Amino acid sequence: QVQLVESGGGLVQAGGSLRLSCQAPGRTFSNYNMGWFRQAPGKERESVAAINWNGASTYYADSVKGRFTISRDNAKNTVYLQMNSLKPEDTAVYYCAVPKKWGSSEKEWGSSDIFGSWGQGTQVTVSS
Repeated sequence: QVQLVESGGGLVQAGGSLRLSCQAPGRTFSNYNMGWFRQAPGKERESVAAINWNGASTYYADSVKGRFTISRDNAKNTVYLQMNSLKPEDTAVYYCAVPKKWGSSEKEWGSSDIFGSWGQGTQVTVSS
């Protein structure tokens, strides 16, 4: 079981920003694609963003394009999700996760099965 530890969630007003971090103690990130998904109460899991092993390729859900930025620092075994212009509908538990494959379509990224292991999650709450 891969251990992934998220941090950086919290309560923010609409229009504000948060940066989530995900570290994998004892695990080398450099060979793995990474991503984030979120789940709000009563809603399906939603893939948010992903980044390939060297940062050359990224994926973003349409709902976050232009507002969220995923990045990674392989030297620190850490992946980040910078979230700007937050909206109340961004409220959810955010999970750092390892994709089972690099999706080739929006449909694939939208699959609830695209991610394998994930962390414990961090709550993001955006107030209106």
